[in-house]
Amino acid sequence: MDRNRIIADLTEILRDALNDDALVVTPELRAKDHPEWDSFNHINIIVAAEAKFDVKFNTTEVDGLRNVGDLIALIERKTNKAA
Repeated sequence: MDRNRIIADLTEILRDALNDDALVVTPELRAKDHPEWDSFNHINIIVAAEAKFDVKFNTTEVDGLRNVGDLIALIERKTNKAA
């Protein structure tokens, strides 16, 4: 899957989950950078990403995510493997 498409789709997911239509999503963005990004919203983001990209993440993969860039890379690996 195209990286720009992944970023666009993740932007939509994050804006919705964090209730922030002005959120600028970058690979460096981390949960601690946004006050609404708590553990509950983190789960919502992961579940929404799984549904949007038709992938499944295991606990180890989710625990290893340090920022949005890591999530983008994980989605790229999963969607390109399925292609």
